[in-house]
Amino acid sequence: MKYFSAANFEKLQNIMYVKHAAKGDFLFREGDSADKLFYVRKGGVRITKLSESGRSFILYLHQEGDLFGQMDPFQDSLQSFSAEVTADCEIGVIQRKDLEVLLWQHGELAIEFMKWMGLMHRMTETKFRDLMMYGKPGALCSLLIRLSNSYGAPTGDHVRINYKISNAEMADMIGATRESVNRMLSDMKKEDAVDFHNGLITIKNPAYLRDICHCENCPLDICRM
Repeated sequence: MKYFSAANFEKLQNIMYVKHAAKGDFLFREGDSADKLFYVRKGGVRITKLSESGRSFILYLHQEGDLFGQMDPFQDSLQSFSAEVTADCEIGVIQRKDLEVLLWQHGELAIEFMKWMGLMHRMTETKFRDLMMYGKPGALCSLLIRLSNSYGAPTGDHVRINYKISNAEMADMIGATRESVNRMLSDMKKEDAVDFHNGLITIKNPAYLRDICHCENCPLDICRM
């Protein structure tokens, strides 16, 4: 895993136990005790947040190789989000009590873990910034850039997003209606910024998207799903 050295990630794997979960299951919900970390060995998980009005926002799409969770190894805390399985999963679970011992024993791992926590916090902050600062068009453009960074494959001068996502799902990611996402994507296609084929989105003019969302050229570790 790129956030940890091979030796330190092996230490983390050694304290994981395996959990299997089916599509539609929840690994945790908002308000549950945040006493575990989760590593996706197979499958997919989406992280959601409920608004005060009861609407669910999709914040993250985790895939194989992702480590996630809000656990603070040094104090009790509660989950701020929910984690729903989107494809049958094999999950490596790390319990807080086991992680505490490991971090006390291995200072280099503790430093890498703190850096990973900081990166996760920054990712969440930038996603909320995208939702609030530049309107729905900016939020949608930022989402398309993140999708292309996470699932994109070059096709000549363009980038095809090899992940089928519906307009309704994108609406849930930016707090918009499906109809408004339909309209914004149609406008982008007219500007020759995006195209659609077989349910996949192709980014034809990333500079157009970056301009609308006031892209800050964040590192790829930050600008991803």
